[in-house]
Amino acid sequence: MLRALRSRLPHERFVYLGDTARLPYGTKSAETIVRYALQAAAALVGRDVKALAVACNTASAVALPAMTERFSDLPVIGVVEPGADAAVAATRRGCIAVIGTEATVRGGAYQRAITARRPGARIRAAACQLFVALAEEGWTQGPIARAAAERYLRPLLQARGALPPADTLVLGCTHFPMLRAVIREVAGPLVTIVDSAATTAAAVQGLLRERGLLARAARARAGGRPALRLLATDGAARFAAVGARFLGQPIEPHEVEIIDL
Repeated sequence: MLRALRSRLPHERFVYLGDTARLPYGTKSAETIVRYALQAAAALVGRDVKALAVACNTASAVALPAMTERFSDLPVIGVVEPGADAAVAATRRGCIAVIGTEATVRGGAYQRAITARRPGARIRAAACQLFVALAEEGWTQGPIARAAAERYLRPLLQARGALPPADTLVLGCTHFPMLRAVIREVAGPLVTIVDSAATTAAAVQGLLRERGLLARAARARAGGRPALRLLATDGAARFAAVGARFLGQPIEPHEVEIIDL
């Protein structure tokens, strides 16, 4: 999501924290996810941020209420609500599929958010945990990625008895857009794909504008602080290698600050 945020908000400064010592969140209990997410958010708030964007579907789905309550003096926005808005706007028949991590799917946050916006929507969801590993390894094309997409998506998207095929697919994990090309191949041209990262970046922009917090070019140049600070909880070299794929630009290990939560 950081890439989408930087593209849409070029004058903002960003502090990004990857909790690499404790990932993945998607297979952990709700209690653990909330605890980790609050600790990570506190570390960012301590660096004088003006808003918190929760760039993780699992943390958004499970821990956003706790973060909103704990840091009530800051705008806090997750990826689930903007993703649900986009899915409801995109669907033609109200048949929506959601893919995410185990915790995101199990918690039902997308299902609740979509139903609140479109009662009667027919929602199906599947955990696609292997997509996370494929994205981090850079195996986003080829037979392995294609086989995983076929296994996950074919049964999810197809018609089921009286239930028509899904016409909209929500990528409910910020890793999944890395596999967008192979997901598109398997889903076919009639399925609208909703990228929660892109929709959240637009929502963050709107929220900052609404609250008068949107940076302008003149303000962005003042102060001399870096436009991007990268924090991780372990493994600077690994974070740099994986992060470069997501950010679309090289990252050197020395650019990553290791912190302890």
